[in-house]
Formats: sequence, C-alpha cells, structure tokens
Amino acid sequence: MNKWLIGILVVIVLLGIWSVGVYNGLVGKDQEVKQSWAQVENQLQRRYDLIPNLVETVKGYATHEKELFENVAAARSAWAGAKNSTERINAANQVEGVLGRLLAVVESYPQLKASENFRALQDELAGTENRIAVARMRYNDMVQSYNVTAKSIPTVFVVRLFGFDHEKIFFAAPGEAKEAPKVKF
Repeated sequence: MNKWLIGILVVIVLLGIWSVGVYNGLVGKDQEVKQSWAQVENQLQRRYDLIPNLVETVKGYATHEKELFENVAAARSAWAGAKNSTERINAANQVEGVLGRLLAVVESYPQLKASENFRALQDELAGTENRIAVARMRYNDMVQSYNVTAKSIPTVFVVRLFGFDHEKIFFAAPGEAKEAPKVKF
C-alpha cells in the first residue's frame, strides 16, 4: 500500500516539476515576443517622428498635394489612436502605403529632390525603414517560436490551463509590398 502511495506522490511531483518548467518556458517566450514588439514600436515611432519634417519639406514645393498631406496626417492619427498590437500593425501598414505615395510625388519635383534638407530626411527615413524591417523580422521570429511552442502537445494543455495566448499575431508586410514594382522604360 505504501509503495502505491509513494508511486503516486512521485508522479504528482514529477508532473508539478514538468508543469513549472513548461510554464516558465512560456513566460520566457511571451516576454521575448513583448520585448521584440517594443523594439518594433520604437522604430515605428522614430518613423512617425520623421514624417512631419518630411511633409513640411515637401509642402514647400508641392503645395497642391493637399489630399496626400491629409492622408499622411490621418495615417499618423491612426497610429497614435491604436490601442492594441493588431491596430498598430494595421496603422503602420497604412502609413507605409501613404509614405510610398508621398515619395512617389517627390519624383515630380526635381527641385525638391535636389534639396539638401529633403535628401537628409530621405536618408534618415531609409535608415529607419531598414531598422523597422530588422525589428519586424526579429519580432516575427519570436512570434513563430512562441506559436510553435504554444501549439505543441503537451504544452498546449499548459497554455489553456494558465490562460496564455493561443497564438501571437505576425507583423506581415502590407499588401502593396507583396507586389513587384512595375518598371517602365
């Protein structure tokens, strides 16, 4: 009788140790995803801080592009008003599309393209876009690692038991970025 009781206690203790290990692993992966997302937000905020300077520079040359400037302001407002990561991802993709159109408009103004101030801002924006791409890639790597772990058996039972997210959201590129640019000669 005592052997059965000792055996049951050993199994319970082993299950408890295993659960603590899995729980701690999930907490670590969850924190890695949050830290990666914070880095993405830092780089996105850097982009949004550059946009007003870029818009003001372009406004000086392209005064009749009012609708475009309004779209830029609306996209920045959407970013500022986003309450969760899904809304922020959508807002970031919206800003990315508007910025692309803004930079396309610049092509029509050779004097603007030659402006030293504009070129400096464009270089700063290009550097920021590269940082965003790297931060986005790292975030998506962390999300993939979390999702694989959270959906694996038997970890999925611990996820459900302790209320972890079943799946984290990837930061996908906007739809326009998936199409190859058309080059005309």
